Amino acid sequence: MGKLFGSLYLYIIVSVLLLSGVVEKFWPHKEGEQALMLHPEFTHSIALLLTYPDGLQQVQQHYPSAIFQINEIAFLPEQQAQLARGEAVLLFNQQQQASWYFQLPQQQLLQLGPIDIVTPNFDSSWPYLVMLLLIGLPIGLWSLWLLRDFNKLRHACDNMVAPESAEFASGYSSALLPITDVLRALQSRIKQLLSSQKELTSAVSHEFRTPLARLKFAIAMLEEYPLNEEQYNYIDGMTRDISELEALVTEMLNFAKMDRETPALNFTEVNLTELAGQSMEKLQLNHGLSLQLMQTESVFYRCDAHFMTRVLQNLIGNAIKYAQSCVQVEINQQSDHIKLIVSDDGSGINQQDWEQVFKPFIRLDKSRDKQKGGFGLGLAIVSKIVDWHHGRLYLQQGSLKGASFVIELPLNGH
Repeated sequence: MGKLFGSLYLYIIVSVLLLSGVVEKFWPHKEGEQALMLHPEFTHSIALLLTYPDGLQQVQQHYPSAIFQINEIAFLPEQQAQLARGEAVLLFNQQQQASWYFQLPQQQLLQLGPIDIVTPNFDSSWPYLVMLLLIGLPIGLWSLWLLRDFNKLRHACDNMVAPESAEFASGYSSALLPITDVLRALQSRIKQLLSSQKELTSAVSHEFRTPLARLKFAIAMLEEYPLNEEQYNYIDGMTRDISELEALVTEMLNFAKMDRETPALNFTEVNLTELAGQSMEKLQLNHGLSLQLMQTESVFYRCDAHFMTRVLQNLIGNAIKYAQSCVQVEINQQSDHIKLIVSDDGSGINQQDWEQVFKPFIRLDKSRDKQKGGFGLGLAIVSKIVDWHHGRLYLQQGSLKGASFVIELPLNGH
């Protein structure tokens, strides 16, 4: 970046220095009366020449001149005193032309001039345009050149599905090379970290699943032997624990993958009302709760149907776990977004925990604990999917006394 700004400053300074001569050429400095007066030797030489018999004729041959009576021109008192002392009086007309007046015998005056002694002033505005073009055109081209490379760089970052998938191609300007070098270094570091995370996750899942598979095999062998009721209860508990650990490993792998990279989403027009109804039908079995879909009209939204189904299932399933008797699902279409609300009549969530509940592996106390099932990843996964759709997920105080989860999906988000 130092080279970038240094080159700009250097260009401006050099342009100003070079064009200063052009400015003086087009607009020379217009000097005042004192600076425009000729040297005193000139007036002294003219006055001395007039003392010779043919001096007046020589002056009239070389300079424009005229002879007046002294009373034809109204001089100021100090100018009359100058003439009386034999000195010349310098006057300017409206055209900024100079005339020198010398007193002659018999109350006559010699007017020497008028003479143009001020450089003409050019009032045209086209030199300004030339200067603006000379300075502005190179800066404009230079800025467009940088803007092109910045847009390429931004396009590469915006289209990045995952940090390791970014492609910072060569061909950037030298001013942007430090930026691209830093981004490539960061990309390389991120790749190493993600690779280590992926290897660690795979290793942990393998180390978990191997002993779990051995335990399942051992339990299956035990079931072939005659057991009493108490022993069967122990085996059933062990089987549930093994299934829970397997589900935890699967959820961890899914969340790690979702956290690491954004999948290629398949955006299609989806009927959210129908999708919510289907999810409620699947989850309503064996619960005995009242699941109410408050929206009857179809609401269409362009999204990934697979992931949006998972969002609805996670939120509705979460509400079913903690509801006492009722779960409500509302879908409202606003002018610029669609609002999806899932509420339950459970014990609710304290307001100070509203931000924490969307973090992974967060399980709140009291009714929302491990006994209800889950590993604290469901809402974190919902938050990820909503973020992929450029939406917003938050909690609010709903009509029911329990928790009320709200999703806002922008209509112009894709």
